[in-house]
Amino acid sequence: MSVRKSENTPETLNYDWLPPAEGWHVLHLFYQIDHAQWSLLNDDEQLEAKTELSRLIQEIRSSPETQLLTFSIVTPKADIAFMMLTPDLHTANKFEKKLTKSLGADILTPSFSYLSLTETGEYMTSSEEYATNTLKKEQGLDEQSEEFKTALSEFEQRMGKYTKDKLYPNMPDWPIFCFYSMGKRRGEVNNWYALDFDTRKRLMAAHGRVGRQWHGKIRQLITGSVGLDESEWGVTLFSKDTFEIKAIVYQMRFDEVTVKYGEFGDFYIGIQLPLDELFRRVEL
Repeated sequence: MSVRKSENTPETLNYDWLPPAEGWHVLHLFYQIDHAQWSLLNDDEQLEAKTELSRLIQEIRSSPETQLLTFSIVTPKADIAFMMLTPDLHTANKFEKKLTKSLGADILTPSFSYLSLTETGEYMTSSEEYATNTLKKEQGLDEQSEEFKTALSEFEQRMGKYTKDKLYPNMPDWPIFCFYSMGKRRGEVNNWYALDFDTRKRLMAAHGRVGRQWHGKIRQLITGSVGLDESEWGVTLFSKDTFEIKAIVYQMRFDEVTVKYGEFGDFYIGIQLPLDELFRRVEL
């Protein structure tokens, strides 16, 4: 199972290029639009500002291994939002500053932001576990048999693709976007981090089985933010139906992991739009 990793070593460290050891940086940016400031610009100035933002978005999207998604946020928590995925921290930092100033001074005001990294998670089934628990114990296969070897090879191929999709995802063009941050409780009674690894893995396996009921209805990206932002994970959901967003989050609330240990930040709901339609939607 191979994934791309940073090639930086103490001998070759390049501070002009700051990728993580594995995965990509993910930056969620939410802004309010100051329409009073916008109205002070004449028609030519407004057109120039929108053209500049359009050029900037194309520049971001043409950067190596960088993706940028644009959203109109449905509630007044924010007006517009961007989701950027990129390997280089310099790229994330540079373009975040440019996006904030792209329509002119004081037009876009940050209302919320979140920095995280794509990750695989620590509870994935290993090849050894699959061979022992599934192929030998559950299916009774002899490890020398061709059936065993074929099944194990197919599992490793699936997990290789799964790992790559987790660390280096291609984001969907599905219209409905939901983002929220979350963490695990560290209270006196229920403390996730006081549980042993096997218990946590068992609970997360059950949690994952609930989520898989929405396969084909929800596209999900969970990114890690321990040490990078206020919570521990960022959750990004895409769907074609708001009912499915509501349904999966509601059903997850009854899972033991969430009942005892889940803590959530604010929820942001948006619609993924091309830039020309986004301008019309937010009345620019």
